[in-house]
Amino acid sequence: MWAAVIQMCSTADRAYNLAEAGRLMASAARQGAELLVLPENFSFMGCSDAEKISHREDAAASPSLQFLQEFAARHRVWIVGGSIALRVEGSDKMTNTCFVVDAGGQVQARYDKIHLFDVDLGGEAPYRESDRVVPGAQAVLVNTPMGRLGLSICYDLRFPELFRALAESGAELVTVPAAFTQVTGEAHWEVLLRARAIENFTYVLAAGQGGVHVNGRRTYGHSMIIEPWGQVVACCAEGRGFALAELQRERVLQSRQRIPCLQHRKSVIVGG
Repeated sequence: MWAAVIQMCSTADRAYNLAEAGRLMASAARQGAELLVLPENFSFMGCSDAEKISHREDAAASPSLQFLQEFAARHRVWIVGGSIALRVEGSDKMTNTCFVVDAGGQVQARYDKIHLFDVDLGGEAPYRESDRVVPGAQAVLVNTPMGRLGLSICYDLRFPELFRALAESGAELVTVPAAFTQVTGEAHWEVLLRARAIENFTYVLAAGQGGVHVNGRRTYGHSMIIEPWGQVVACCAEGRGFALAELQRERVLQSRQRIPCLQHRKSVIVGG
């Protein structure tokens, strides 16, 4: 089966972003993609925390989720919906949430980003995602026609224990919607993605924001699909577009049979 990772440079105009996502996904679907993965914050990238908070969506009436459901049903594709900022009842914060929608337009899974991006890179303003986002608390797997799919979002990529837990629970492919900064992307993006694929012998489908956004922030792009042996089989380096590749479930099994490290793993106790 074929999959595509969609690369965008989302703005503070939700209607424009949804139209752009639809255009790119339709083009990928015409080329045979049956699974589409969108980047983090695909439907809205604001200029400030206040603007992001003001554009939160209600899970029960989310225009972004409704768009995903209608597109999936119309084109008969599965969609991993990047992430959407959802309102938290009784709070001025939000969740950073990824929905998986099946080819009939039904929601099959919801994942709330667990690891929040609170860092100071130096030379630019610190990032404090936890100032506005409530973290999730549970890893999520979903059955798809392409195999067992594990979910992650952006900064989760730096926590290999999440990916190992997903693999040990049966994940054959993992998606990574992201908005990696230019600085961290150049240094770490591809090597971390390939490491997660190799450690667990899973496909990794990484869809990134790429370009200069309305607040001046530059995201790295380089959306890519990595097969279980760790090779990049498709990449969209710069600008808006997508990367397309065939997924072969037997590649997961073959890789795990060649090096059965998931079976060899042992609990390790660190001595004094």
